[in-house]
Amino acid sequence: MEKFIVETSARHIHVTKQQVEVLFGENYKLTPKKDLSQPGQFLCEEKLTIVGPRSELKASILGPERKEAQVEITLTEARQLGVEALIRESGDIEGTSGIKLVGPNGEIELEKGVIAAKRHIHMTPEDAKNYGVENGQIVNVKVETDERSLVFGDTVVRVREDFALAMHIDTDEANAAGVKGSAMGEIVK
Repeated sequence: MEKFIVETSARHIHVTKQQVEVLFGENYKLTPKKDLSQPGQFLCEEKLTIVGPRSELKASILGPERKEAQVEITLTEARQLGVEALIRESGDIEGTSGIKLVGPNGEIELEKGVIAAKRHIHMTPEDAKNYGVENGQIVNVKVETDERSLVFGDTVVRVREDFALAMHIDTDEANAAGVKGSAMGEIVK
């Protein structure tokens, strides 16, 4: 079966337009630093401080602004911060922990939104057809590296017309497999 890129997604934050103004100032616009593999998504120059009961961490903002804030961290980072991070798909934040975000102009207390992102593969409908999978299907993906190749189970397939083919894992998962930035993966039965 054809291989696809497996990218490491480091901790990051999604915020709303209103939250950007609280954190950075009235009429503030996020500054794109680098385009990401998913069309229309970008890494911002701006960073925030995530403040938990035990410690704090700096994290980049990903743009564009969203309808709801979300903080994506690893399970290791959740322990460091002293918060619970449920393993969820992006956008599924009901019942999750909240946390404080601090910017240069203000701070906000999120009531919910802290997650450890469920590993996933972005696909277009055509990609899904080619791989014989469908939206929401759970698959196993073999990621080959020089010394720590690993099969990741519980990988959700996310299909949408505006996606680009790529699998996303967090830094805990990348470290477990010895992935340095990105690697190649394939769906295995």
